[in-house]
Amino acid sequence: MNAGRALIAACAMLGAPEAHSRVSRMTHQFDEETRLQPGPDGRWTGRVHPAWNIGANPNGGYLMSLAMSAMGRLVPQHPDPLSITAHYLRPGSAGVDCEVEATVIRSGRSLTTARATLVQEGKPRLEVLAALGKLGEPGPARLTVPAPEIPPPEACVGRSGAQQGIELPILDRVEVRLHPQEARAGEAGRAQVTGWIRLRDGREPDSHAAVLFADAFPPAVFGLLGVVGWVPTLELTVHVRRRPAPGWLLGRFRTRDLVDGRMVEDGMLWDSTGELVAQARQLALVRVPG
Repeated sequence: MNAGRALIAACAMLGAPEAHSRVSRMTHQFDEETRLQPGPDGRWTGRVHPAWNIGANPNGGYLMSLAMSAMGRLVPQHPDPLSITAHYLRPGSAGVDCEVEATVIRSGRSLTTARATLVQEGKPRLEVLAALGKLGEPGPARLTVPAPEIPPPEACVGRSGAQQGIELPILDRVEVRLHPQEARAGEAGRAQVTGWIRLRDGREPDSHAAVLFADAFPPAVFGLLGVVGWVPTLELTVHVRRRPAPGWLLGRFRTRDLVDGRMVEDGMLWDSTGELVAQARQLALVRVPG
């Protein structure tokens, strides 16, 4: 085991085992606030909770999680999103009821392709297309990307709404700790953000949480441009490669492509054992204040 993997494995041990046993019996916020009820005509109903907001708008990864909840109810034999793409048609509305129309396009023994539309106040907010399957217990990867070397979570800096220039209610649900050299607006001098992430209530990560986490870090241009406010996602694709081990996830997000106020951002997530969990790419708008 190299030094980076040893550090990440050590981070997985943070917290007493008995504490993890207690939280495992809790009802977790992420599960409760993405829960849907069956409605008429095969639709699912729920509510977009404001605790997952970026400013006044629900986080895109959270909205995608609501759509995943409906698709997962349709095909419980395929619980993991292997590949999932969302196109954001307009911002969601926090604190407002939602309806998810989910359909199975094709289902086989090992893979289901499904589609979902999240609707609020009669208007579609996002369209989602997903390949769903069942991730097994993975062995050593034949070809993978090693986790970057960064300080442990306790030596990193909490994500700050003041630094980004926008209120971040989502930080009551998700804890993000950034590399000390990338935590202040514009200080890194490059379009990259690296750090640790976990759910605040002790819920351990899974394939659904990995999709949420892929859109829960500050935008990569934060390290280069400084205060950027809200950076709305136009399209997000996440490929989940394995179910994460318990503990913190490590994320690295960067962009080499910013033109005409739009960026393409690439991200990766590694689990507490140093294994690559997910890869993501999104197209987003960048509106620099002033």
